[in-house]
Amino acid sequence: MAAALVLTVAGPATVASAASGAPDLREVLFVGNNWDGTADVIKSSGDFAKVGRINVIPDKDQRMAEINADPIKWIYFMAIRNSVGEGHDQFADDMYSTPDGRSVVVSRPSFADVVSIDLASGKINWRFPVAGYRADHMAVSPDGTRVAVSASTANTVQVLDIDTGKQLGSFATGDKPHENIFTKDGKYIWNMSIGDVNTALDDPAWDWTKGDRHITVVDATTYKQVKVIDMRQRLDAFGLKDFSDAVRPAVFSPDESKLYFQVSFFNGFLEYDVAADKITRMKTLPKNPATSEDRTTWVNDSRHHGISMNPGGTKLCVAGTMDDYATVVDRATLQEGPLITASKPYWATVSGDGKDCVVSESGADQVTAIDFATGRKVTSIPVGDHPQRVRLGHVQADWTGPSGG
Repeated sequence: MAAALVLTVAGPATVASAASGAPDLREVLFVGNNWDGTADVIKSSGDFAKVGRINVIPDKDQRMAEINADPIKWIYFMAIRNSVGEGHDQFADDMYSTPDGRSVVVSRPSFADVVSIDLASGKINWRFPVAGYRADHMAVSPDGTRVAVSASTANTVQVLDIDTGKQLGSFATGDKPHENIFTKDGKYIWNMSIGDVNTALDDPAWDWTKGDRHITVVDATTYKQVKVIDMRQRLDAFGLKDFSDAVRPAVFSPDESKLYFQVSFFNGFLEYDVAADKITRMKTLPKNPATSEDRTTWVNDSRHHGISMNPGGTKLCVAGTMDDYATVVDRATLQEGPLITASKPYWATVSGDGKDCVVSESGADQVTAIDFATGRKVTSIPVGDHPQRVRLGHVQADWTGPSGG
């Protein structure tokens, strides 16, 4: 869905730049390396060769000085490092480029902010401290003018002007807002809250301790709540009373009639009929026999984390995070293809030409492309430390990296 949204933005922006005499744009993939605070920029399709690299924490010394001077900020900073960060700081969660290809906007969990970085100079254009103490997933509006960011410890989503960083609105969510999706007409924002994923109370009997988890749908103009979808009720009705109702990554079908989503602890995904307001199908994917059945060993309550769909809506691509594989699934039959070995794949997106699924292998510091048509691996490209989010975007055609290095 995110890839489709960025593609929607790209066309008009490219035409406008040509008409105005501005530099041409080049479509790329931004790969956020969460633990080292960089973003690799690679070709959006084909051989996915590296184009350049961005330092997304050029202000690290200043931010650390502020954190060290504030006991509460320091406590949260260390809590992020020792829980969701798995002993590492989280410096690059999500990112989107501006329509003119001049800047990239990045959410930085450990610094509890969103920054815009000038792609030519590598300098910060603006910085927005989010509510609370941690920034998480973002989404960009179809016209490319706004970004919605989950302020996870404040149970709030904040919507910012992508050019200025000014807050345009906000809305309340369930506990620990996570994934955000703009509908393709730009009218609504869907937010999925995942609750407390860092506790050891992972047995289904203790699921009620994980917090208030639901999907919040809001009007993308007024930011007023339109609907709340509690998957607990829908899961129970489908006979899945022991399943977690923490909705993780999700993707709409091209006509937005179906939502395919992952939940905590589950090796697979579910299909939700939007109009009927019910779960209609479930796909259980293979378990890796080498994966421990001890849920407390799974990262942040994930078993599978990352799902995308090809532009034609015929194939899904799933990152089997704790099972160390990725696979393409036929949407009609729900039959999976080959299991492509991958080291803790953390995200799945779609290549610029729509032919490949691109997964981030956070355990191997590379991204891997898988052909939607055959389900076979195309190539792998080395990137930085612990790649997570991968997003389509644009840079100026002659860009190879910031002038400052």
